[in-house]
Amino acid sequence: MKLPFTVEQFYAIFRTYNEAVWPAQVVLLGLAILAVGCVVRRRFWSGRVVSAVLALLWAWMGIAYHFLFFSSINPLAYAFGIASLTGALVFLWQGVILGHLRFSVRNEAYAYLGGALIVFALVVYPAWSWATGHPYPAMPTFGLPCPTTIFTIGILAFRTAPYPRGPLVVPLLWSLVGVQAAFLLGVRQDLGLLAAAAIGVMLLVRKRTSGLGHEHAGAGSALH
Repeated sequence: MKLPFTVEQFYAIFRTYNEAVWPAQVVLLGLAILAVGCVVRRRFWSGRVVSAVLALLWAWMGIAYHFLFFSSINPLAYAFGIASLTGALVFLWQGVILGHLRFSVRNEAYAYLGGALIVFALVVYPAWSWATGHPYPAMPTFGLPCPTTIFTIGILAFRTAPYPRGPLVVPLLWSLVGVQAAFLLGVRQDLGLLAAAAIGVMLLVRKRTSGLGHEHAGAGSALH
């Protein structure tokens, strides 16, 4: 598969983006930590806050990266940007407006897998970038598609019933697109998208009614 840009141009876009938007990266990382905190310390409004953070991250990804920067070397960036904005609207509608996205920490495999993805996105991913000779600013920082997609699927692993499937669609699609960078551009840390995609598929086919009783039990305690 022939790409419309070179490896050098790809990393140059990261440099241009990071230098142009600083210190937005710090704010985006802070929002990610806020979302994790809302999952861990659950309140009746936590799901809406987490959903709002995810909506903002995907809107930022679409506008600030795909439309304004990546489009200069790849015409498909406009389609990627529209897909990202679609994902943002799903989080806004399902999670913020309807309140159908709720999260909590539970002693189950999904939560452990989600936690591993979150740690990978926020800690391992940037460390891997440095270790492979692409330090800041010529590196994909949090808020850019691949680490943000891994983080998003990690957060969605903490959903409680009724497990709406819509919010998983765009992150899963991007996992399949973004992982190509690991093979075509040598961005080995993007191999994490393979794990994210596998976990995302498991979440997608999860029974919508499983854990419903636990959700009802937990909802009362979350109000106190």
